[in-house]
Amino acid sequence: MPERARSLTVAITGASGSLYATRFLVRAVRYFDPLYLTLSGPATRVAREELGLELNLADFRPEQLMPGVPGVDKIRYYQKTDYGAPFASGSAAPDAMVVLPCSMGTLARIAAGTSDDLVCRAADVMLKERRKLILVVRETPLSLVHARNILSVTEAGAVVLPASPGLYHRPSTVEEMVDFVVFRVLDQLGVRDPDARRWMLPPDSTE
Repeated sequence: MPERARSLTVAITGASGSLYATRFLVRAVRYFDPLYLTLSGPATRVAREELGLELNLADFRPEQLMPGVPGVDKIRYYQKTDYGAPFASGSAAPDAMVVLPCSMGTLARIAAGTSDDLVCRAADVMLKERRKLILVVRETPLSLVHARNILSVTEAGAVVLPASPGLYHRPSTVEEMVDFVVFRVLDQLGVRDPDARRWMLPPDSTE
């Protein structure tokens, strides 16, 4: 089990899989403080198509993604152009960052080190500071370009964690399938969530 991260940045991009982001944030607010959040432009359209949420980056508030969830007020949101965000600097870098879902375009820009928006700049900071960076990619099939970019960011120190739910826990809902991935991300951050379904273990097992 990796060392427990205390501070966290979450970035949501325009890949399909907005539900991964919302389900992860619901869990993450329990474990991380501060918890920073930023969204790419296409993320709002995907959230509208997949979750029915009408989001506008100019006046976005985290509670729009997770209304009524305890602790949502702890999330500090920064627009994608705000390079004054704490996590845009190595001197204030959090312990870890998760990009989920991570589009292949975002993956490519992180691999190239473009830092052309706050998402990519924050990821670049994590790599240069040797902090935990988790990229939850969601695409299929993968092209050779995708595979090379995955290799590149992995060699640079990132963890590429595809949004590939297991089925051995016999999920009966989409949420249960999504949560399988959410719990795997938390594992990478050093959080052993007691509700996680694990191979041959009951949900509340700590072994």
